[in-house]
Amino acid sequence: MKHFIRSLCFLAAALPTFAATKVATLHPILADLARQVGGANVEVVEILKPGADVHHFEPAPKDLAEMRGAKLLLASGKGLESFLDKLRDSLGAGVKLVEVGEKIPSIPFVEHEHHHEGEKEADKDHDEHQHGSEDPHWWHSAENMKRAARIVADELSAVDPANAAAYAAGAKVASKRFGELKSWAQKEIAKIDRKDRLLVTAHAAFGYFCKEYGFEPLSVLSIGRSDDSSSKHIAETIEEIREHGIKAIFPEDQANPKVLAEIARSTGVKVGEPLIADGTAKVAHTFETMLAHNVRSIVAALTPAPAPAPVK
Repeated sequence: MKHFIRSLCFLAAALPTFAATKVATLHPILADLARQVGGANVEVVEILKPGADVHHFEPAPKDLAEMRGAKLLLASGKGLESFLDKLRDSLGAGVKLVEVGEKIPSIPFVEHEHHHEGEKEADKDHDEHQHGSEDPHWWHSAENMKRAARIVADELSAVDPANAAAYAAGAKVASKRFGELKSWAQKEIAKIDRKDRLLVTAHAAFGYFCKEYGFEPLSVLSIGRSDDSSSKHIAETIEEIREHGIKAIFPEDQANPKVLAEIARSTGVKVGEPLIADGTAKVAHTFETMLAHNVRSIVAALTPAPAPAPVK
């Protein structure tokens, strides 16, 4: 028996110790994506956690300490994280910073078509200063999430080639799931009359969603969470809501809804459930939960009310 136990101890000591690849993320949706693609081969550390404001977050010293030992640091990119240049200087040589959105096709910000030229140029200058001319909210598209899964698999394979096949398989499974979610969303959105597919939100955060599902976007403000908007801009939005017979307008989670509330009072239009713009809400910080919440909220507000039952 003692000989048998000594043999087991010898075998245990001789076996290689499994060490998961450490991946740090700057967005909760990227954290979930890394887990889906990497499975048991990755250890994911969320630097920007659910509930945080992605537009105003900057890493603190404790965040840099959490990144220590990571092989990859996944960022959204497209100018969303304005601190990346400074962060690169602070990272050790062993950490590769990957802007996942960099290889995903961009769409420009959708400007409010009724701005007069002075306001439009001022808003454009503000947006480009803050985030560049591209809409950074690429994660509202299932097709973009498929691309992101392949990008993450490729980057994981580069730092951990021994598990490349597992990462490719993980990306394939994740992509299949994103395709299924897109099909579900398309079926739900088909309940909305085409003439009613105009999505009125406070901020210009849903361009990729609108492009994928056939909506025309109309934002009252710009890209961030500022509530600055001219009285002329608000008046023009009110005019457009009345002109098109828009049924509902949508505030966003983590944003002050006072401008939309003012518009709702002036027009009598319905205010829908707050949409999740940045994918960082505590209740919905994965692509699946964010998409499900947004689609259900939009469909509930924009579909015709059921006809009353006939009186017998």
